[in-house]
Parts: sequence; C-alpha cells; structure tokens
Amino acid sequence: MKPSVIQWNPGTYGAEVMDLLALAENGERLMPLAEGACCSDAARRRIQGAKAGDLFPGARAPQGALAGLYLYFSCREEAHEAAQSDSSAEGSYWHAIVHRQEPDPGNSSYWFHRVGEHPVFPRVLEAAGAIGAEHLDATLRFSEAWDPFAFIEICEQARRRPGSALERAALEIQRAEWQLLFDYCARRSSY
Repeated sequence: MKPSVIQWNPGTYGAEVMDLLALAENGERLMPLAEGACCSDAARRRIQGAKAGDLFPGARAPQGALAGLYLYFSCREEAHEAAQSDSSAEGSYWHAIVHRQEPDPGNSSYWFHRVGEHPVFPRVLEAAGAIGAEHLDATLRFSEAWDPFAFIEICEQARRRPGSALERAALEIQRAEWQLLFDYCARRSSY
C-alpha cells in the first residue's frame, strides 16, 4: 500500500499531460535508481514536439515540469538538457535527480547545494518516513528535515542491493519525490 502524501491525479495537469503519463503507469512508475533507459520513445517524441508553456499553461515552473516529465520516462539526456536550461531552484533540483540516477553522487550533491531548502522538502520527508516505516527496520531513520544528500547515499546503497527492502523503499521515495516536485512545478497552487 502506497503512503498517501499527495493525492496523485494525472488529470490535474491537463489532458495532454495525462495522456503522456498514461504511456507509463500514469505517474506511478518506479523509475530506476540508476542507468535507466528511456521507457517510451512515443512519449519522448510527443514531449519533444511540445513547448513547456503549452503543456503547462500558467504553471509555476513550466520548464521544470518539462524536465520532470522527461525524467519520469527516463529520457535522461533530454531531462538533463531541460533542467540545465532552467536556472531556478526547480531546474537545479531536477538536475540533481538526473545526476543521482546517472549515478554521479558528487555532481548530484553539487546541484542539491544549489537548490538550498525547497518547499517540497517537508512533504518528501513525510513520504519518506511513511515509506521507510513500511519497508525498513529501525536502522534507517529519517530526521526532522529532508536531507537530499543522505538520500543520495541511500540510493547508492540500495542500487547495490537489488531486490532488498532498502531498494524498494528508495524506489518508492524517489517516486514520491518526483510526484511532489512535478506537482509543485506543474501547478499554480502554493505550498
């Protein structure tokens, strides 16, 4: 059972984005922790043929949402390019995730330093705590504030332990992080 920190509804982001997400589990996909290949060439082509402002009209961070959409489908080169062209904290956050999945933990850390404290961190912490409680023993504790640097290390450990409870927790936390950051970028709402 997936902890409910966000009421995930792909329809929130419009029909075109909902149709894109339907190409790979409607925004519920567990993206690989490292070295994933693009899972949908159809999605890549459709995203490439669109403009961020058209896909996400009125969004808080349309370029960030575009980077997140590419990342969701593991189109890492395109996600990297979209994130790199966005100088906001959201662009840096997506850039950090791209490098975490590369895996290049040092480069990921660099970009998380550029993010600073992000408004989604408290909700990511809440999701991580619920997911960790479901999958992990007491050896992994989540602090009072989200620590993206500690999560980089968790992902590094988890990818070396395929099939473990740690890997499952990391995958689910990464999905929750993606949903929360994507929602933050793609919506107009405030946190």
